[in-house]
Amino acid sequence: MVDADDVRRVALALPHTVEIASDGFDFRVADKGFVWSYPERVPGKPRVIRLDIAVLFVGDEAEKQALLLGEPDLFFTTPGYEGLPLVLVRLAEVGPDRLRELVTDAWRMRAPEALLGDLDDGGASAVAADAGAGA
Repeated sequence: MVDADDVRRVALALPHTVEIASDGFDFRVADKGFVWSYPERVPGKPRVIRLDIAVLFVGDEAEKQALLLGEPDLFFTTPGYEGLPLVLVRLAEVGPDRLRELVTDAWRMRAPEALLGDLDDGGASAVAADAGAGA
């Protein structure tokens, strides 16, 4: 089980990651979001930032469907995210290693090619060390 602090630790260990000021967490690389806290919207009620759910960039619809169908206890979506390459992740169901894998993959898909080498040149070991600190 992980929480928002673990997401923050893993995301900030990735090179060139910037945290955007928000009521929850919101991480970007090269101005592209790759993981953020879920802004739950219920009709007739104010939006609620859910720190127990992360929105994660997954790249394409095929990967999204594979995650949703393969691990429905972990991943889900809502009508507002239909057609978008994003899944919602229940943080209480994720272990530290899987979180690191998911966030790092999302970062790789959003980072410009010129930055990818920075992860491979030492960023990956920093991510592993930082994620292990919160385990």
